Amino acid sequence: MAEKVLMKGNEAIAEAAIRAGCRHYFGYPITPQTEIAAYMAKRMPKIGGTFLQAESEIAAINMVYGVAAAGMRVMTSSSSPGVSLKQEGISYIAGCDLPALIINVQRGGPGLGGIQPSQSDYFQATKGGGHGDYHLIVLAPASVQEMADLTIQAFTLADKYRCPAMLLADGTMGQMMEPVILPEPQTSAVEKPWAVTGTQNKRPHNIINSLCLRPEQLEKANFERYEKYKQIEANEVLYESFMMEDAEYCVVAFGIAARVSKNAVISARKNGIKVGMIRPITLWPFPTDAIAAAAKQVKGFVCAELSMGQMIEDVRLASACTKPVLLCNRVGGMIITPEEVLEKINTLAAL
Repeated sequence: MAEKVLMKGNEAIAEAAIRAGCRHYFGYPITPQTEIAAYMAKRMPKIGGTFLQAESEIAAINMVYGVAAAGMRVMTSSSSPGVSLKQEGISYIAGCDLPALIINVQRGGPGLGGIQPSQSDYFQATKGGGHGDYHLIVLAPASVQEMADLTIQAFTLADKYRCPAMLLADGTMGQMMEPVILPEPQTSAVEKPWAVTGTQNKRPHNIINSLCLRPEQLEKANFERYEKYKQIEANEVLYESFMMEDAEYCVVAFGIAARVSKNAVISARKNGIKVGMIRPITLWPFPTDAIAAAAKQVKGFVCAELSMGQMIEDVRLASACTKPVLLCNRVGGMIITPEEVLEKINTLAAL
């Protein structure tokens, strides 16, 4: 039977990963995600798993690369500047078409910035981050329950499409405590005939490598990878639609900003403004069709995010710039209030 317990978001990620069959964790401490590493350090040795605090984030992601090549569920976690250090390794993993999970519990930036929550790694997560043409499947939780559920979903999707996935949370989600129903332990049922597991003289050698020295070979590999991405875009978009049935205005927000914005939507409704909200759960693939459909219905959008305006570009693209899109934002570790979102809704309604 599934358990319901009070857990911190970071701990929910770690426990869900274990229950998803992950037995290999490589990381390096950095606020505000260190509880994930601490939880794994306690739990992994007790279940026959591997926990290793690497000498650096660069070392950790390359250890993930190796275990992923062996076909086992593996993850790493970090926060914004640490994830920046992992980008070359993430590109290698994507270039080898390997499933792995990267957790980013975001903090403010750029540079060392601060340890308070942010959403300013949106571009890095959804537009590649490392070098070359590739995508990560990017999932954005808005509750501790989703921290657990989307961790399991990320492993499932990574295995299904043989590509890396990222859980993009923020410091608030990582540190807050809420009741969470933990799933029953599971194991991956996905066959991985491509894995580097030793041939036992029963099959040809498997070679995992992202190096393609012949340009026509590299072009073919990239084209084939993007055909896979088209399948992901067609089949795996996730979003929440809130009060959109009769909405004349639409708020778009994810993560902690969406939780705040939902209160603003309810307040606006009480004031007679018909507003709804679309909450992207997959940041890549982005719910482009849902935003495009909303653009035919509403008079304008408010994009609420903890950045200088990153997701707003995808909202404008999805709506084909046919309706005004206002930005409601705070940065540097500051969190939007419901009153600030409501004020921006009122501004939009007055246009």
